[in-house]
Amino acid sequence: MKVFEQSDILKSLPVQFFASLVAKVNKVVEQGYDVINLGQGNPDRPTPEHIVKSLQESAANPLHHKYSPFRGQRFLKDAIVSFYKREYGVELDPDKQVAILFGGKAGLVEVPQCVLNPGDVALVPDPGYPDYWSGVELARGKMEFMPLKVENKFLPDYSKISSDILQRAKLMFLNYPNNPTGAVAPKEFFEETIEIAKKNDICVVHDFAYGAIGFDGNKPISFLQVEGATEVGIEIYTLSKTYNMAGWRIGFAVGNESVIESINLLQDHLYVSLFGGIQEAAATALLSSQNCVDELVQMYESRRNILIHGLQEIGWDVTAPPGSFFAWLPVPNGFTSVSFSDYLLEKAHVVVAPGIGFGKYGEGYVRVGLLTDEDRLLEAIERIKTLNIFKKD
Repeated sequence: MKVFEQSDILKSLPVQFFASLVAKVNKVVEQGYDVINLGQGNPDRPTPEHIVKSLQESAANPLHHKYSPFRGQRFLKDAIVSFYKREYGVELDPDKQVAILFGGKAGLVEVPQCVLNPGDVALVPDPGYPDYWSGVELARGKMEFMPLKVENKFLPDYSKISSDILQRAKLMFLNYPNNPTGAVAPKEFFEETIEIAKKNDICVVHDFAYGAIGFDGNKPISFLQVEGATEVGIEIYTLSKTYNMAGWRIGFAVGNESVIESINLLQDHLYVSLFGGIQEAAATALLSSQNCVDELVQMYESRRNILIHGLQEIGWDVTAPPGSFFAWLPVPNGFTSVSFSDYLLEKAHVVVAPGIGFGKYGEGYVRVGLLTDEDRLLEAIERIKTLNIFKKD
């Protein structure tokens, strides 16, 4: 069989760091060990029943058996507009400020191809979601990293970015509540971001994947809630986390009209929109009672409290995340993020994600997902305790 060489673009894509982690985990599982996987970002609860029922009923509608409108069903765009008005007090134009996406990931990878030319600069958080890198590479752009450090509450420090880089930047990715750190952003930070973006003509893309998940009675704010946000950027929202619809692959982008038009134009050449039944179910999710979301957040907060309290009890100096369904934990002295992850897998059969997989400034941390039930979290804590790595004061 003739082997056709991959294109230069495919060869240039970043190596999938976590593929090696999956291989390590699978090897241990194949050996018959009971592995507790806290390294994944895949919601563990099913999609709420009323959303599933909506799909089941709409799947029988012959209207949805035909091609959907290229840019999505109007009823879904109207539902998104209603959702943003209800949840965040943000007014949107369904015709000009909404783009339906094949999941949030697709949109995040598409945006750089919409606004960057080869050699253009994109500001990317470090640590951050690795698919930001993929989108910039596909656009032949250049990344400049914004360190997220604990001393700045895992927010970029714009004063540390040179004026030359800011002037050359055309795109900036932000993500709050944050993956992997669990940090949240205050209104003042978004105000500063908008000021920087206006001054330097930077398009801001706020990845709001964990927008529903805030703890201790604090609801994360939307970037679009802040005055001037739609002038300089967009927000990308996914139903994957809020409604446990990760496998459904549906999300949306909202905000700046020119960027939304560019996304829609690119997608005109890639897709013929999503199956109408999924769009109808998504509208049901957005417009129905949000009790299922409230219950989900309460569940994650309970898991967070059990995890953090239990780790503190065994002597691990960790801090509770204010948002997302991740905890960002410092590795003990004598370990790197990879060696510590390997040690926990080998000795305790507990999986965590090495921080280095999210960027240079992720070194020294591991990411733990709150995506397994409380009994398994308690068992993971007990297994780690038996390793005697930490000493309680």
